[in-house]
Amino acid sequence: MPSLLDDPNLPEDAKSRARHVLEGCKGGSLGSYSDSAGIEIIRRHVAEYIERRDGFPSCWENIVLCAGASEGIRGTMKLMINHENGVKPGVMIPIPQYPLYSATIAEFDLHQIGYYLDESKNWSLDLAELKRAYDDAKSVCTPKALCVINPGNPTGNVLTRENIEGIIKFAHERNLFLFADEVYQDNVYAEGSKFHSFKKVLMEMGEPYNKMELASFMSCSKGYMGECGLRGGYAEIINLDPAVKAMYLKSISAKLCPTTLGQAVMECVVNPPKEGEPSYESFMKEKQGVLSSLATRAKMVADTFNSVPGMSCNIVQGAMYAFPQITLPEKAIEAAKKEGQAADVFYAFQLLENTGICIVPGSGFGQRPGTYHFRTTILPQPDKLKVMLEKFREFHSNFLKLYE
Repeated sequence: MPSLLDDPNLPEDAKSRARHVLEGCKGGSLGSYSDSAGIEIIRRHVAEYIERRDGFPSCWENIVLCAGASEGIRGTMKLMINHENGVKPGVMIPIPQYPLYSATIAEFDLHQIGYYLDESKNWSLDLAELKRAYDDAKSVCTPKALCVINPGNPTGNVLTRENIEGIIKFAHERNLFLFADEVYQDNVYAEGSKFHSFKKVLMEMGEPYNKMELASFMSCSKGYMGECGLRGGYAEIINLDPAVKAMYLKSISAKLCPTTLGQAVMECVVNPPKEGEPSYESFMKEKQGVLSSLATRAKMVADTFNSVPGMSCNIVQGAMYAFPQITLPEKAIEAAKKEGQAADVFYAFQLLENTGICIVPGSGFGQRPGTYHFRTTILPQPDKLKVMLEKFREFHSNFLKLYE
């Protein structure tokens, strides 16, 4: 409402931001279409945010605003579609993975190259496993891209800087396009863990790595924001061939533009209140409160699952999920077969029907054959989470007794 811009009850810095965004909109209204790549002033602020984060220049013309990071990932993955002599392009993705990747790869008729994360080392990314997956796939596809989710979904791991350097060198040697899904970059909890953006590491490594093709993604759905339904996100795409970039921008123009409300929310994420401004203290208090509470919940979830017989859970270093492994009795596996279900799906349905707790079976994300996992969030408030985890413990104990 335009009248709110004159409301004395609203902080002046918030009103100033709103005015600047509206000035960047056609007709001064969020109800107008924006440029296909997004409102220019917000793209400029995204570039400034990346510069502050990484200490390296970011060009606003390499920023594309999108309806959530998912649309940015899908739009960029379209660039991989080029079947040469009937051979599919291959895209390397982590296993376990976020199903957006496998679904998009299938939809675009690409070849999925899964590389297993190492559960025994807190879901770290093993370079020998990357090489194995790449070499095994070369005979059936042309590997074109490597996707990395950091911090990890569903695994909650955070890559070390050393690990990221190794991944960049691996991709460079094989001329792979790097996809860096970094939507959980604000969600790092474990002592000793730190978020390092692929852009920053790539630039610090210098020649020839700083000339690599890289697309990195951010969202307003995660972090301390949690504005999932407003569908805001961005992609920063660097070192693209100018002709390819022109075609990319042409392809996203078919969707006209991302939701302007989502773009405005990304403005709030990348251009938050600064020290000395009226909104700064309340913003920092709320942000730190959310992240501190998530860190407490991350520890609570892992500690509880590790105290349950037949369960093991890695430290939740970051993101918003735990991905515990469960040991299922042979009778439970047989009962699942009779129901025509995977054993972890059977377990998840039994949990839902008996407790009302909803988890996602590990088979939905991919897992090593013969192992069973599930993903659960750390999002319930601490008091509710405590009740949920106790219900979970009781259910699991009864489940094991029933199927022993």
